[in-house]
Amino acid sequence: MAEAEEDCHADLVRTDDSERSGEANLQAELQMFRAQWMFELAPGVSSSGLEPVPCRASSREAGLKSVDARGKQEIAKEEKAKELFLKAVEEERNGALYEAIKFYRLAMQLVPDIEFKITYTRSPDGDAVGKRCAEDSKEDDKMADLLTDFQQQLTLQESSVKLCQPEVYVSQTHISALPMEVLMYIFRWVVSSDLDLRSLEQLSLVCRGFYICARDPEIWHQVCLKIWGRSCNKLVPYASWRDMFLERPRVRFDGVYVSKTKYIRQGEQSLDGFYRAWHQVEYYRYLRFFPDGQVMMLTTPEDPQSIVPRLRTKNTRTDAILLGHYRLSQETDNQTKVFAVIMKKKEEKPVDYHKYRYFRRVPAQETDHSFHVGLQLCSSGRQRFNKLVWIHHSCHITCRSTGETAVTTFDIDKMYTPLFFARVKSFTAYSEKPL
Repeated sequence: MAEAEEDCHADLVRTDDSERSGEANLQAELQMFRAQWMFELAPGVSSSGLEPVPCRASSREAGLKSVDARGKQEIAKEEKAKELFLKAVEEERNGALYEAIKFYRLAMQLVPDIEFKITYTRSPDGDAVGKRCAEDSKEDDKMADLLTDFQQQLTLQESSVKLCQPEVYVSQTHISALPMEVLMYIFRWVVSSDLDLRSLEQLSLVCRGFYICARDPEIWHQVCLKIWGRSCNKLVPYASWRDMFLERPRVRFDGVYVSKTKYIRQGEQSLDGFYRAWHQVEYYRYLRFFPDGQVMMLTTPEDPQSIVPRLRTKNTRTDAILLGHYRLSQETDNQTKVFAVIMKKKEEKPVDYHKYRYFRRVPAQETDHSFHVGLQLCSSGRQRFNKLVWIHHSCHITCRSTGETAVTTFDIDKMYTPLFFARVKSFTAYSEKPL
């Protein structure tokens, strides 16, 4: 019995020793596993500590390749959306709205905010625009030397060759047979006393000889003298008299300066006092300048279609027209102003002696009315010298018997709208006198 108890006690001791050794081994293995795991976490080192980890590198490379592929796809998609959006813009400019909407929709399906990712630094056809600008600059340089080139070509030809030659054979006498003096006289009739320089420029497009005649300095000098008088004796700083006519501020003669004024006025109260009417007042002002220094002014509610034909000549029968003279003034602030004095046409009324036969007539005090107008000459848009801005307007009433003058100055407010130029072809359709 005692032996059996000893054997059982020995077995228990051995079992405890084995369990303790197993726990120690497990702890040791766990420590080794942790050390190896921490060592493997170091980048590019394997479990042996000598070789890189091929599996981790390959996985990282694969991830980078996938990211690059997705980035390239996004860039390609955005470029395609930009191309579609710019094509839609071009179609919209050309007026094809249906096609433009279709391309807009396709672009926004690819990239919803494509409109905000496009920078309009240049137009889609920017290269073509740059080429056209370069060509235009070259053409300007050619036009500057065109007159000299034509003159040299004519001087190098034989003396028997005329200024211009007929393009096809004609049996009648051709205009090239006329002497130079007669041709220049015809050109002066083209310009006429109305200074129709537009027709002269159109005539210069016929041939080289007509181009040279249309650039005659004497014609352009006389034109400048009629416009500015003695103040244009010096050509400086302009290169030619034609350049002075084109660049120096001036009023235009081949049309009318027109302004439209509109306002609302309160009317009288009705008899029953229930309502008060309001009236919309609308009227026009017309200014027509002539090369000889005269000017016509008309204020009327009639529209331009019915009034403009009456302003072709100064001998119009419209009673409300005011006639006068104007002058151009170049101020120190480099602004050109137009000052005019206009008055109503004087008409001699016959005296009816039979009306005052049986009683003594009290003579009425006779007065003269004149209006002083000041305007500033401006340019707006692409046209030059096509705008007149009011700066002064006054009425002078002079008594003939005493010579006293009463002056009333009007305030320049919103009722004085600017006058804009409108070209009238019929004003230069006929030539009454040569230049």
